[in-house]
Amino acid sequence: MSSQSNNTPFHLVKPSHWPLVVSTFVLNSLLYVTIQMHYDYSDASSIFLTSMFFVVWSTFSWWFDVCVESTHGGHFTSKVRQGITLGFILFIASEVMFFFSFFWAFFHSSLSPVFNIGGIWPPLGIDVINPWGVPLLNTLILLTSGATVTRAHHAILKNQTRTVALNLDLTLILAVLFTKLQLIEYLESTFTISDSVYGSIFFLMTGFHGFHVIVGTIFLFVCLIRHDAGHFTRMYHIGFEAAIWYWHFVDVVWILLFICVYWWGGVVNYLVIPI
Repeated sequence: MSSQSNNTPFHLVKPSHWPLVVSTFVLNSLLYVTIQMHYDYSDASSIFLTSMFFVVWSTFSWWFDVCVESTHGGHFTSKVRQGITLGFILFIASEVMFFFSFFWAFFHSSLSPVFNIGGIWPPLGIDVINPWGVPLLNTLILLTSGATVTRAHHAILKNQTRTVALNLDLTLILAVLFTKLQLIEYLESTFTISDSVYGSIFFLMTGFHGFHVIVGTIFLFVCLIRHDAGHFTRMYHIGFEAAIWYWHFVDVVWILLFICVYWWGGVVNYLVIPI
């Protein structure tokens, strides 16, 4: 929890145990993953799953405290909201640079393919995924989800609570459907992450994007719970706006992935849309 000084408009946070708890369980999870990779420890999987359970539990507990501070404690003044907005914008900027590094690696490898992958792109032996199948369907799904979450934002500005809930429900359904289709695509892929630089870059880019979709889905799900609990109003919904920005960022990254990796990256194999 926290306290608010009478002499400052800023949010003065009391010492909290949640950062230490979350970081401890995250470290524990990574340690057991490393042990499993190197020593094939039989109990590592169960310990990892237990640690991840506590990561999720402690994270949600931490979020709960923040929600109490903002909704019932009245600690989120206009200055605090400005700081949160700026902080989240900087976070999105860091995510942009994160994916920029992957796109840099992709274009570096594809525009000047080296001789040991056949001197062509896609490399010899790689049967790329047809962009006009599941990738195109997932593109339509994500674009639709972007429209529904934007509709939810417009509805909250008009105090249309039922419309907000309906559109958030639709967004979450589409998000889960996207993740399920991407999992099916992975399972049916004819190449793996160890198949040349193409496989490494493909699964790193799409895999990290899929992870961001899961994070965004959880973010929106928490917003739906908070909306149903009456935490948001037309004037105060900074958490909901942050979730929408994050989701639109995920949309934009996927569009770039579809154009660059799926379509342009496999143009040798699929030059035209099948009729």
